[in-house]
Amino acid sequence: MWRKTRPGVRILQYAILIVTALFAFYPIWFAVLASLRPGERLYTLNLAGMFFPTELTFENYRVMLFERPFLTWLKNSVTVSIVTTIASLIICTSSAFALSRFRFRGREFFLIFLLAIQTFPGILSLVAIAQVLTAVGLYGKHAGLILAYTTGTLVFCTWNMKGYFDTIPIDLEEAAMLDGCGPIQAFILVALPLVRPALAVTGILAFLSGWGDFIFASVLVPAPDNLKLAVPALYSLANSVSVPWGYFAAGAVIVVIPTILVFLSAQRLFEAGLTMGGVKG
Repeated sequence: MWRKTRPGVRILQYAILIVTALFAFYPIWFAVLASLRPGERLYTLNLAGMFFPTELTFENYRVMLFERPFLTWLKNSVTVSIVTTIASLIICTSSAFALSRFRFRGREFFLIFLLAIQTFPGILSLVAIAQVLTAVGLYGKHAGLILAYTTGTLVFCTWNMKGYFDTIPIDLEEAAMLDGCGPIQAFILVALPLVRPALAVTGILAFLSGWGDFIFASVLVPAPDNLKLAVPALYSLANSVSVPWGYFAAGAVIVVIPTILVFLSAQRLFEAGLTMGGVKG
């Protein structure tokens, strides 16, 4: 039998949750307020203005959308992120299915090797990746950046997909093959529809790897402006004299919107994929 919570304890619990939520949400709200202030001010001396929009203007958004090539930067980020997502899903799904269903020599070593690669920070491979892309003629191009992002997501996404495939009985695929399906048809028609939550998780993580990255994007695609991605391009707005905080804030708010939309559209599948993907490994 559940013991009834006393009113004082419940009030304290809700108070802690509200304070924690406000603490987590305020940085985003602070960026919204900064984007709506006139000029290039990051903050205001008016105490009320640090919590509420006392000075309201959309000039920063107008400048970013119509006077700066921000839409071009945004289009580059969308293109790179979507192609990275598609490539990661194709490679990780097929490799995870093979590692989950087939038993072959070197399988266990390969899985451990993937985990060993994951222990190293990705930034350590930046110089090597830049040299390889230069050698193959992809340095400074979106194709090279997509290749770097895709290889960076392979380990975690493969393990996540493998764990989800392990939870699906192989009898379903064998039954489909008895009914006349080939191995590829059983994979596409039976296994893939059952791993939609894991596909959503993998897709979101792959999308974020290309959407919010700064270091790889700024190093592997340094110029020109029409090839830059949104996040490193925002940094290029600053100079040695001033920092346009209002433009920064407006651009940051715009960049966050697609991420929120992606999470909201796949929230149900995302939660299921996170809980089921680590059941077996």
